[in-house]
Amino acid sequence: MSLFTRSRQLSDTTEGGAEPDDDTGTADPKGGTGTDAPEGATPAPETPSGRPPTAKPGWFGWRRRYPRTAQGISIGTTVLAGALVLFALLVPNRIERVEFASFVRIPAEGVLLAGLLLALPSRPRRVMAVVTGVFLGLVTVLKFVDMGFYQILARPFDLVLDWILIENGTDFLRETFGRTGQVLAVAGVIVLFVAVPVLTTLAVVRLTHLMVRNRPVAGRTVLVLGTAWITCMTLGVQIGTVPIATKGNAEFLGNRVEQVRAGLKDARVFEKQAAVDAFAKTPPDQLLTGLRGKDVLFTFIESYGRVAIDDPAMAPRIDAVLKEGTGSLKAAGFESRSGWLQSPVTGAGSWLAHSTFLSGLWIKNQQRYRNLTTSDRMTLTKYFGKTGAWRTVGIVPGVRRAWPEGKYFGLDHIYDSEHLGYHGPYFSWTPVPDQFSMEAFQRLEHGKKDREPIMAEIILASSHNPWSPIARMIDWNDLGDGSVFHRIKKEGTNPAEVWKDPEKVRTEYRRAIEYSIRSLTEWVERYGDEDTVLVFLGDHQPVPTVTAGDTGKDVPVTIVAHDKKVLDRVADWGWTDGLKPAENAPRWGMDKFRDRFMAAYGPRG
Repeated sequence: MSLFTRSRQLSDTTEGGAEPDDDTGTADPKGGTGTDAPEGATPAPETPSGRPPTAKPGWFGWRRRYPRTAQGISIGTTVLAGALVLFALLVPNRIERVEFASFVRIPAEGVLLAGLLLALPSRPRRVMAVVTGVFLGLVTVLKFVDMGFYQILARPFDLVLDWILIENGTDFLRETFGRTGQVLAVAGVIVLFVAVPVLTTLAVVRLTHLMVRNRPVAGRTVLVLGTAWITCMTLGVQIGTVPIATKGNAEFLGNRVEQVRAGLKDARVFEKQAAVDAFAKTPPDQLLTGLRGKDVLFTFIESYGRVAIDDPAMAPRIDAVLKEGTGSLKAAGFESRSGWLQSPVTGAGSWLAHSTFLSGLWIKNQQRYRNLTTSDRMTLTKYFGKTGAWRTVGIVPGVRRAWPEGKYFGLDHIYDSEHLGYHGPYFSWTPVPDQFSMEAFQRLEHGKKDREPIMAEIILASSHNPWSPIARMIDWNDLGDGSVFHRIKKEGTNPAEVWKDPEKVRTEYRRAIEYSIRSLTEWVERYGDEDTVLVFLGDHQPVPTVTAGDTGKDVPVTIVAHDKKVLDRVADWGWTDGLKPAENAPRWGMDKFRDRFMAAYGPRG
């Protein structure tokens, strides 16, 4: 007898009423109601009306009136329950791994759970079915979260350290798609996270009832599947590159346990690392002596990653922009050197990269960032301030609300998006176009007469995801208060249309990087002088949609200076001449830059 037939009988006798005892209850082989009992059998008890009891009719008696429909719904529900459980057991935690072959595997966990449920007595079995369903649903939810993290950050969700990013994610949704988009997205996520565990629990319970009602068939099926799993695992049988026998859920959970252990230990490890600072006891008059009298600008270009230079589809245009910038800067009397840094993050998390670069510590998660910004660890910006030889300022157009961590970096003054004098539109997430940000820095600080040398941290935002619409370069004299950008925004692309096609996303990303580089190099040509020293770099690689799955974390870094002596001090770094680093140029961790820079520009540099 087929499992589907037995499922129909089970549904006819249990849906709408209490479940009979799984271990002792039996079903009529013919699927009847029991009114035609064999000779000698004990008659069925009668109801007060004198009639034998019948199967539960369902709500409003619909099962009795529509038996074929009831049978179809029962079979369909069972099939859906099986498909859902199989999906939950086999779905990978990365979107690019979701393929047909992923769902024709034999999951070891499913075979073992089925055998265990068959072996347990009735009451423990019911409890086990519910617990298994809830747990399977939660694991599935975690896989969905991983998919999102891999799409943005190219890594899985950290169960210990990543909860704070939920707030950052909702803020990004509000700032990019508005309050309505944020509410709808959050509501959808909540519904999904509640519905998945509930549905997997109902599915496991239904399948457990079916297996118990068909114990011999179910037992043989589990035995066959277990044998097939062992055989396929031993022989390494695959469909393409996907092994048929899998224990992916066990490995997935094992990796999470190790991740949690590492996360709990990370605070102690970081505390020891932060206590080591080679320049902590250096007298102020011996700090950064090779840059005295210079204006030093540390400038981050959002999402400016190695993919922009190496990817065949982007490289020709980016290469042309970098060559043009190198040539025009040289004509203005500037030289440049470039290399590679490895960022602690990819896709997002700019503040982690900024703090890694400035602190000389590997800030790879939010816990480390919080520990850093509540500590007395010295950063590059603080060391410049400690000398008393520079006024230190921050240009942070991406900051739109209170930023208490900004005090940690020791800047004398911070200009956020509300204090740059911009009266134009947002460009998606970006509050202020890069060209305007650089012009505002000139107006507010660099262009003042009789000023002291400046050290500035500048964080450009135009190349921030979602890259649509983006600004374009205009005559610097036409910038005004930024109102001109209203017209430019209308000429831009629609992000809803762009994000339907990965190639369009990559094109808009490339255009955004071109715009950011031109904003910076043209500013140097226009306003730079013999005392200008510019250090600019990417904070991290863009999202995997742009990198096409490349998990590398390299970003370009460049030093530009008019005074030849400034670049002579880093001659032994082996960096490439110009704005474009060679493929084999030196590659350092971003946390190594601070100490190398301070050593090069110290008394013995």
